[in-house]
Amino acid sequence: MEDRKIRVAITHGDTNGIGYELIFKAFSEPEMLELCTPIIYGSPKIAAYHRKAMDLQANFSIINNATDAQDGRVNMLTCIDGEVKVELGTPTKESGDAALKALDKAMTDFRSQHFDVLVTCPAYAQTMNADNYSYKGLKSYAETSIGEGAKGVKMMINESVRIALATDGLAIKDIAANITIDNILDKVRKLHNSMKRDFRISNPRIAVLALNPNADGTEEKEVLIPAIRKAEEEGIKAYGPYPAEEFFGQNMCDAFDVTLAMYDDQGMIPFTTLMQNDGIFYITSLPLVCTAPALTPDFENAGKGIADENALRHAIYTATDIIRNRAEYDEPLDNPLPKLYHEKRDESEKVRFSIPKKRENPRNDHRQPSQHNAQRFNGQANPAKDNAANAPAKDNAANAPANATAANAPTKEPAASAPAKENVANEQ
Repeated sequence: MEDRKIRVAITHGDTNGIGYELIFKAFSEPEMLELCTPIIYGSPKIAAYHRKAMDLQANFSIINNATDAQDGRVNMLTCIDGEVKVELGTPTKESGDAALKALDKAMTDFRSQHFDVLVTCPAYAQTMNADNYSYKGLKSYAETSIGEGAKGVKMMINESVRIALATDGLAIKDIAANITIDNILDKVRKLHNSMKRDFRISNPRIAVLALNPNADGTEEKEVLIPAIRKAEEEGIKAYGPYPAEEFFGQNMCDAFDVTLAMYDDQGMIPFTTLMQNDGIFYITSLPLVCTAPALTPDFENAGKGIADENALRHAIYTATDIIRNRAEYDEPLDNPLPKLYHEKRDESEKVRFSIPKKRENPRNDHRQPSQHNAQRFNGQANPAKDNAANAPAKDNAANAPANATAANAPTKEPAASAPAKENVANEQ
């Protein structure tokens, strides 16, 4: 990237929630202004109201255009015309409109390349409706705004895990119909590329969760297993399908760089359980790097000065890391050198991460397990009955299977940024 500070657009979220409190507290640390140049898409009047109500020491510079933003300052961009009544702790149509206007202005400026990354403060989807438009979450909004057929993948990130969603915001009855080979394969490909480009993990491992509790249903046999096979044929290290309860209950997630859950609750519940206070959302595979703290507007505590800003800080850290990683990844690919060697594929991890098949007659079966990937899945497979010895190895050698050496135990490559855990919200 060119030698300048990254410009971070931050939308204020619901104006009756904790958005401005998070912003003021996050940038109370001088180091934040050394990391990036913030452009707050909001309202100077509303910001001043929040500052006074909570008696916060916060300074900002008012600008009328994103191009006027200056380094070393909190730049407040006016994007709301007229007066907006602030009712701290109460979601209203006015506060929802203010959140949507800030997002609209930010997306307009993104198309003009006025900033590098977008971070959104917590909003309340139920009040963010305009004429002929119903807000359905950050992912859907970003896809619609960018256009050109852009499709992202929602990812939840904290200190412990990265969990992506194969389906997002669907009713339970509609989930199975949307679990198709093409959909799963598309998500796995996008996660593979995201791990390499956004997080600089050279050889990412992807876990795919089963849709059914025992991983032995029609969806596993006819959709998930074939999709995983196709991904492996493309050189992607995808494994599964794993029963969700067993996968998280035995900490098998530690052996993988990202996990693909089939629906919201399957990913959200373990994510919330493993969180502390700074989990974030990330919409990957879009031209725009877009993150958000995994928080609600927290109307109950709005204006009380007790909101924890760490999630917003980590959303900013992650966004700036990703934009730098993308630049570093893309630069050598602009003029690639011709490959002068033949790359030999390593098949060893396929066996280590495989799900053993159930033997109908163990007394008569003296054959050694096949290392060929296609043979580990057949009609006799019953992943739900795997024991701990057959689970994927964990990062620490002490937790590896008994027959594995420390050298052979798969280790998890460090992420470019390791945001930790927070109160989560589906509204984003």
